[in-house]
Amino acid sequence: MTGQRLQPQHVAYRRVVVKVGSNVLTGGTDQIDTVAIAAIVEQIAGLVGRGVQTIVVTSGAVAAGRHRVRAHHEARALALREAQSRQALAAIGQSRLMALWDQLFEQHDVPTAQALLTRRDLADRLGYLNARNTLLELVELGVVPIVNENDVVSVEELRELTVIGDNDNLSAQVANLVDAELLLILSDIDGLYTADPNRDPAARRIEEVPVIDDAILAAAQGGTGSSRGTGGMLTKIQAARIATQGGTHVVIAAGAAREVVLRAVAGEPIGTHFLPVGDRLESRRRYLLSGLQSRGSVTVDDGAAGALLRGGSSLLPAGVTGCDGTFVRGDVVHVMTQAGRHLASGMANYSREEVTRILGRKSDQIAELLGYEFGAEVIHRNNLVLV
Repeated sequence: MTGQRLQPQHVAYRRVVVKVGSNVLTGGTDQIDTVAIAAIVEQIAGLVGRGVQTIVVTSGAVAAGRHRVRAHHEARALALREAQSRQALAAIGQSRLMALWDQLFEQHDVPTAQALLTRRDLADRLGYLNARNTLLELVELGVVPIVNENDVVSVEELRELTVIGDNDNLSAQVANLVDAELLLILSDIDGLYTADPNRDPAARRIEEVPVIDDAILAAAQGGTGSSRGTGGMLTKIQAARIATQGGTHVVIAAGAAREVVLRAVAGEPIGTHFLPVGDRLESRRRYLLSGLQSRGSVTVDDGAAGALLRGGSSLLPAGVTGCDGTFVRGDVVHVMTQAGRHLASGMANYSREEVTRILGRKSDQIAELLGYEFGAEVIHRNNLVLV
């Protein structure tokens, strides 16, 4: 498809996570629907052209692998044990799925990047920091990250420790990870209904949900499910709860609806809209400023303190005059003024030992002093909040 890129008339959100479910990707069949994906890609490309930072969380690796195997090794595929087949099919289908996303975005001159995540990646401080920094750097460069769960490394005996479980949940965690303003969950379901519309003709779609309470959960449990995906409406509501508590708007809508991505990002009423119950900054502030999380401190000079107070600045090694504690890369540390004032807190890119070696130096000297570097900043602005 090489048509003119769609341009949204209005943009209500500037950082968006779009979760595309298996049923959307397959069009309800047993194979990937290229036309359906192309339509979504065209809309996202239009958003990127308007400066909207967009991350895609995609399902479909298992479906792509299943189609490939069934087409050539039907008997062998049926003989695979269920616990192993998901990993094997994901391994077969992941590269094919990513290649399709990349090919379609390339037609709009939009670069992509693959990111495979597990629960362990997001639970570990260092993994969290690496994932967040990488995704934010990619979207700032105008790249569209294509995120999926790393099913290939998931094994049954480690399932509770490593597997996120479904891409609805993954999309919510990614939305919180990058402080997204909107999480758009695209499915074959056009929103949350008061009852299963396939069974109850009186069922009506709920257009807006201020708070996810027991009544909403009950409606989700009685609603429709997805036949080819791992998540039904209940998992989507659970994901919405995670994301809204982090200050993100959530919309569940039909992926096949006309210009659904553009309309949702424009703030048009579509699907079911879940309102945020928390503030993104306050949610992140609670995490970064928690006394239980702090592992040390760095002291900064007056120039660095002033730059941080003016907002939008990272903490560079040139402005650091000292450090204390036993922190390592990924730990939360307090930023202190020379007068002893607690100015800010953030996640350190370097350990105390490394900061001691580079403090007062220019960022372009880090690699020379350490023999490697994790970035030009002691604390990146995306991982820092003022007190």
